[in-house]
Amino acid sequence: MTDSINELKKMLEDEEPKKKLSPQKWAGFVESTVVNFFDEHKIEKLSIEDGNGNKAKLSRTKDNGIKIEYLSTVLM
Repeated sequence: MTDSINELKKMLEDEEPKKKLSPQKWAGFVESTVVNFFDEHKIEKLSIEDGNGNKAKLSRTKDNGIKIEYLSTVLM
């Protein structure tokens, strides 16, 4: 499990840290990269935050689906 967490951290660090993610890019990242990671490692629940106000929670449903909740913050 620790290897899985480290792998996810590395994915997040590989993103350009100085570049602000738009809500569309955050949603796309969550719905693709994070979902693939979540499914590949058979995780039951996962919460992530990028430090810029963007958050996501993933959980597995009883019928083995994936429920995703995410929040994007935009500063103007």
